[in-house]
Amino acid sequence: MKVRLHHINLSSTQVPEMRRFYMEALGLADLPGRGAARQGQEFYSGETGFVTDGSMEFHLSQKDHLLGAKIGQHVNPVDRGHIAFRTDDIEAVKKHLKEKGIFFSDYGVWGMAGWSQIFFYDPAGNVIEVHQVMPGSQD
Repeated sequence: MKVRLHHINLSSTQVPEMRRFYMEALGLADLPGRGAARQGQEFYSGETGFVTDGSMEFHLSQKDHLLGAKIGQHVNPVDRGHIAFRTDDIEAVKKHLKEKGIFFSDYGVWGMAGWSQIFFYDPAGNVIEVHQVMPGSQD
């Protein structure tokens, strides 16, 4: 079970301003195609933005305090944002978390097309995502 840091999600009520800030202040590049991979918009139609430094991504999401409740999950990834790791074996990660008694919400491929995602809390209440790009999907 290998994981690597993939992106940080920041939640805000000012997504366009956040996107512009990170592009202007830090010279990050826009990732315009990433938004096209969003799905599940019947429950979350919030504004999003995606920028990168070339290796690390920043996902910017409009806050939605009720998203988890709307889709029957106990972890809400767009209330306060989250840190995300990518794995090549999401099932091994789930098994490991269960063995450790760590509860997680299994979003499946709900949020991003082709990404199987789980979300859980660290001891301080920060949200952590682990996802796998599923075989046959493009990133």
